[in-house]
Order: sequence, then C-alpha cells, then structure tokens
Amino acid sequence: MKTQYIKLLPYLMVLFFFSCKSNKTLSIEEKDEEKIETSIIPSNDDIIRKKEALISDYKPSRTRHFDLLHTNLDIAFDFEKEWVYGQAHLTLKPYFFDQNELVLDAKDFDIHSFRLITEEGENELNIRYDSKQITAYLPKNFSANDTLNVIIKYTAKPNENPKSGSAAITDTKGLYFINASGEEDGKPIQIWTQGETEHNSKWFPTLDTPNERATQEIKLTVDQKFKTISNGELIDSKLNADGTRTDHWDMNLPHAPYLAAVIVGDFVEIKDSWEDIQVNYYVEEKYAEGAKKVFQNTPEMIGFFSEVLGVRYPWQKYDQVVVRDFVSGAMENTTISVFMEELNLTEREALDSEWDGIIAHELFHQWFGNYVTTESWANLTLNEAFANYSEYLWYEYKEGSDEADLHHISEMEQYLDEAIGKQVDLIRFYHEDSEEMFDSHSYAKGGRILHMLRRSIGDQAFFKSLNHYLTKHALSSVEAHDLRLAFEEVIGMDLNWFFNQWFFASGHPILEYEVDYSEKENLLLTIRQKQDLDTTPLYRIPFKVSWYTDGKRFEKVFELTKGVQQFAIENAEPVSVLYFDERSELLAEKVSKRGRDHFVRQFNESEFGIARYEALDSLGSEFADEEIFAEVVEKGLNDSFWSVREKALLQIARNPNLLMQITSIEEKLFEMAENDVQNTVRTGAIELLSLIDANKYAPAFIRWINHPSYYVSGAALSAYLDNEENTNREEVSQRFVEEENIRIVVALADYYITESIEGKGEWFHDKLKVMNGQSLYYFIGYYGDYFSKLQSEKENKVAVENLYQIGLNHQANYIRAVAFQSLFGFVDEEGVLDKIKALYEKEEDEQVKRYKEFYLSPYLEEN
Repeated sequence: MKTQYIKLLPYLMVLFFFSCKSNKTLSIEEKDEEKIETSIIPSNDDIIRKKEALISDYKPSRTRHFDLLHTNLDIAFDFEKEWVYGQAHLTLKPYFFDQNELVLDAKDFDIHSFRLITEEGENELNIRYDSKQITAYLPKNFSANDTLNVIIKYTAKPNENPKSGSAAITDTKGLYFINASGEEDGKPIQIWTQGETEHNSKWFPTLDTPNERATQEIKLTVDQKFKTISNGELIDSKLNADGTRTDHWDMNLPHAPYLAAVIVGDFVEIKDSWEDIQVNYYVEEKYAEGAKKVFQNTPEMIGFFSEVLGVRYPWQKYDQVVVRDFVSGAMENTTISVFMEELNLTEREALDSEWDGIIAHELFHQWFGNYVTTESWANLTLNEAFANYSEYLWYEYKEGSDEADLHHISEMEQYLDEAIGKQVDLIRFYHEDSEEMFDSHSYAKGGRILHMLRRSIGDQAFFKSLNHYLTKHALSSVEAHDLRLAFEEVIGMDLNWFFNQWFFASGHPILEYEVDYSEKENLLLTIRQKQDLDTTPLYRIPFKVSWYTDGKRFEKVFELTKGVQQFAIENAEPVSVLYFDERSELLAEKVSKRGRDHFVRQFNESEFGIARYEALDSLGSEFADEEIFAEVVEKGLNDSFWSVREKALLQIARNPNLLMQITSIEEKLFEMAENDVQNTVRTGAIELLSLIDANKYAPAFIRWINHPSYYVSGAALSAYLDNEENTNREEVSQRFVEEENIRIVVALADYYITESIEGKGEWFHDKLKVMNGQSLYYFIGYYGDYFSKLQSEKENKVAVENLYQIGLNHQANYIRAVAFQSLFGFVDEEGVLDKIKALYEKEEDEQVKRYKEFYLSPYLEEN
C-alpha cells in the first residue's frame, strides 16, 4: 500500500528554587516544610492518570476469541442504491477459551438473519447490533474442539457513516461504486474494494484484524457485460436467466481478511504468465496496448523476487487491475493488486512509464504482508518497509546501483522531511487510529533501516535471513521480534541493539564529522553525535570510509559507539580526500565542512553516481561563480549516469553564464536533445536550446514535436509556441487540440494564456473533464489562470462552478486543495468568497483544512 501526528503525553516539569545557605539547622519538620515550599511535587493523582493513559492508549494486537477458518460469500449489487446484498457462511472455532458469544465486525449493515448451522438444522440466534459489531448469543458454551458454522444474511451500505482516512488511504468505505448511475461521461462503471486497514467489514461480516487468517470463497452475481476479478482462482461461471452471471472465486490458501478483494467492471484482459502462474493485467480497453508496456516487467519481477528470497511466488495467480478514483496509490490484495488510474496509459504514454517502483512494491507484498502478515498495525512496517525496500532491490537488479541509490536518497529525504515535524517510534503501540501508521516512518524510514542492515551484515546473510523468516512464519502473523530472531538464528549475532535503536525508538542520528589531514598516511576522523539525546538514542552505527589512490578505491569499516569518537584510518598511502559514507547508506543527517576542492575531487573520482550527483549539487549551491564549476558541469554533461547529466543541465539553467564558459555547448546540447537515451535529459536540453536561440532551432523543435516520447514532444512544442517569431504557431497548436496527454495539454494551455487567446474556453472545459490524478492537479492551475485572466463573466461562472465542484467532491485531498486555491483568482467576483468559505467549512481532512485556512485567513481577518 502506496500524516498524522501522534499526541505525546505531556512531561511534568519539576522546578527547584535555590536560596543562599544559612547557618540555621533545620528540624525534620522544617526541612519538609521548606521542600514543599520550594518545589512542585507531582501528586499521586497526576502519576496515576499518566499510568492509566499508558494503559488505555496502548494498541495491542487483537485478542483472538475465535479462529476464523473459512469465509464463503454470495453477494450481488444494487447500483442505484449503492448497496451490497450478501449472504456470508463463516466457519469458526473458539481459539482457546470456551465461548458462548460470537462477536463479528460488520459496519453499517442491515442484518436480516443470523443462523447457527448444526446437525439438527438451522437455529436463528439472538443478536445485538450497534452498527459496528454483531454480537450473537450462542445456545451453549463451545470449546476449542468445536467447529461452528454460521450464516448471516445482510445488506451492506458502504456509503453510510463515511470517515476520512489517512494520507495513504484517503477513505474508509471498504467498497466503492464508481459512476454507478452511468451518468458521468467518459467514466466507466466499476466496483472495487479497499480493505486495509479494517474496512472490508463494510461489505462482509468477518473478524477484521490482521492477525486473523482464513481460506475464502466468493460468488459474485453481476450483469453479464461485466468482468469480475477476485482472490484466488475462478473455478466456475454460470449464466443466469435474468441476464446476470455468477462467478465463483476460490482462495484455497489462508490470508488476512483485509486482503480480500472484488473488482467489477468493463475491463479488457491482457494475458501473461510466469512459469505456470497466470499473470494478467486488467484495464479499460483504451489502455490495453499501454498496459502491455506498463506491466511488462511483472513476470521478470516475480522470478527475481522468488530467486533472491529463495521462496517461490506462493499463490495461485497474480493479477493487476487499474481502476478509477482509487483511494490509495495501490493495494496488494492477495493474488490481485489494484492500482490508481495514473497507470492507465496509452501505448505512446507508456514509452515513458515510470511505474516499476510501485509495481514492485505491491508485488513484494505478496511475500511480506500477505504470505507473512503483521499481527497488528503497530507493526505495520513489517509489511511496508519490505515493500518499500523492494523498489531498491528491483532498480538495483534491473537498472543498476546508481538508479537504486538515487531512489534510496529520494526515500530518505522523504522521511527526513516528515521528521522535521514528527518523530515517532517505528514500532508504536500508542496511536489514536491505525491510519496514522501509514506514514514515511513505516515506509521510507523502514526501508532505509533494512538497507543499513543489509549493508552491515552482507547480502548472503541478509537474504538467507529473509528466507528463514518467510519459511518459518509462512501463512502466519508476526511482530518485530520475529524478524530479529530470524536474523539472529541465521547469523548467530545478537541484534537487540540494532532493533532497539531503529525499530523501537524515534528519531535518527545527526553526525557532525571532520577529518584531520595533517598526517597523510594516517588520517584521523572525528565524529560527534548531535541529536537530542533526551528523545533520541545514542546510536551504535557501523559505517564505511573510503578513498581513491591512482584510480583504485579502498574502503574500511568502523563502528561508532560513543557520543564523540575518533578513528585512526591507518591508510598507509597518502590520501588527499576521505569519504565518510560515500554512498549515503546511513539514515542520518550528516554535518561537515567540505570545501570546493573536496567536491571537485569527489565528482572526478567517485565511482558512484549518487556521490557525483551530490558533488555537482553542492558545487552549484556554494561555488557556482567559480571557474572550476564550469569544468565540472561540462564533464557532467557526459556522465554515464543520466541523473548527473540531467543535474548538469539544471545547473546551466540556473546559471546561464555557464553557456559562455563551456566549450561547444550548443553542439553538445543539440546532440543530447537528439540522441540521449534518457528522454528527461533530452527534454532539459531542448529547453536550454530554446533559451539560447529559439529561431535557430525552430526546425529541430518542429521535428522533435513528432517524437514518440511525450516528454520530448511536449518540451519541443512548448519551445516552439513560446517563440513569438514563429508565425504559424496557431496552425501548429491546432494539430494537438485533441491530445489528452498532460505534457501536450500544458504546452497549449500556457500558449493560450500567455498570448491571451480568446475563444478557448470550451477547450479548457473539455480538458478538465478528461484529466485525472496528477494530470488534473497540474492542469487546474492553468485552467483557473486562463479564465481569471480573460475575465469573461459568462465563462468565469462556469469555471468557478467547475472548480467549486471539484473542491467539494473530489476524492483526492490534493486535488481538492488545488481547486480551492485556484478559486482565489476569482475572489473579487460576486459569490466566490462564499464558495471558498463553504469549501473550507465542509473540508473533513484536517491537513487540507489547515492548508485552506492559511490561504483564507487574510479574508477572514478583513471581515
């Protein structure tokens, strides 16, 4: 699966007041009296309240009164009411203690009957239902040796009592009807489910907890025109006399209830396979050819992960489905991952597909999360850290270590950004809502911790330990100590210290370091841990230093165990530059005084793309005006790592004087625009050529407009339309008015706005209707700018209403936020401020509401 803040218990401050000493000798009573007068002593009631809070706020794994063995569902759908008509046959047994009540999770149901099946027949049970759980009163005590069969007939109403979710999962309905009435033009009718965290009990009764596990059958009755996809295998499909069809899906291996899923819609099926495993992709027909490209690496991924883990893909099949209006990036239901609509790409768009990371992420969950499952949401990182780290593993295997390291740094920065305002334990049993766990701690920080562990113990030990963990805990639930013990059992080393500081504590190290170069044959490295030790551990950190001599790289491993510690490198040969953590493997903020010569040397000699990228970035920040910088940038344009080439182009854009300092720069940029293997690099080169001489390169821009890559085509179109001396711009733009790709659409939108071209209102309205996801997010700004700039009263009213409806109803919080912001372009028009205020008042996402309040506050103050 691709933030909330934890409320911390307040600390009690005890203040001491000191006075001058007196020669007077105090009696015991007088001493006690002075002590009371000169200090604040916590009362016993205060201490008790704190202790009580620790007990009440603790979120344990759920107590298992029953063991759910099998779920058999028979369900149909009411598209008009958006209801689910269901019958659930559950097979259970008491987990250990005798039971005379059965409590099931079932949110917002109408319960029509609740029957216990015995050898004598079916008995209707007395129940109590509070709209969240059903309590059924059993006719006797049942022991762990007894097996119960119950049948519940119900109607589920997933739209009732909606609740906002988290940044990762924005809604909690569990089951979603998309365009159920069929009235939304261009949007297909679909049904899909999203069970994580405990939302599948919005559409079937169950024990909705991750430490439960059962086999499953689902019979889906739908209109014959629809395709169904669910967990496991389709074992039967029967046509009914009323024009419906009943599909019977069988999941014969046990999995957690939150991983159950159903998808219904008009999908085209693209068949693929890995060995004897079905690997199919389901998308809207328009995107069939694109899906072949987007998901083409999936079989290879399955093979790679099976090999590196030593555990063959464990399920019956693996399907991937792209749906509309998904409430998350993707979801790893067992045997079937569901993806957001951004993965709906045409064949041409798929040429620049960058979705391998999320595809690998959801696939890896089939082992970590589905095959072995966290026992509680407090341990969520046991699912998400591994899925996050799988992205690194895949990039490393498929694209090389430089690509993987770049991804690693991006994830680290994502965590460090979140850590500015939030630092919590990775494993945390104190949280208000399980949705809070879906943050950059559980994902990005967890992935970086696994990376450090791998680098510390080595690949052989790391992957053998993962194999042991998966094998030992197959088809069961785990907590963090199970992972630690699995590693310890393989490598024979105690790892409590590692897990305590990284999994069971908050924060990260801040390492201030300096190198003494006075003794060239024995450098001295000094490291200070500068993090707040009141809230963060003093870390034990294995780390690496490296240097280069005559082009050969040398490396040594040390371990930091103190607040301030010095290390003699004993390098023997003279060394001019020492690199501490050259590949940025450590999850840490590092502080040092490294000058220009250090970064120039680092750029010129490091064999790691990420280190060269860092050097180029640092030089641009601090030494851009110096002559040596131009030499480094020129070399960067020829770097083997595309990201360094891209960074070099960006440095030129930021420092145009470099165009005069780099030899044959135009020829080099033209060659990059024409031939670079990375389309994003070609895009950067085109943009620079347009700044150098837009007239000279106009013929090339016209040619590149026809490039298959939308990156290249969009950049070339923008470059051509930006040049006022091109007299046929309207004619050229007209060739692309039917395009829906955001890169082409933005190029046209910017041209219409910059040139104040009237009569394009319908074009903007039409594009707004077909945009979705990130494309919609980017387009809304242009949409608002066009109408607010032209100031056509009639057109503006339409634009305002469209933005208002998006801001009011769109499922994605970031889309609602940008629509809200765009309305300020019309704020002086009648009634618009009232609409803005209404959007603020009706916003349920607290993070978005704070964002809206920031923009709205000046207008509230005026009133």
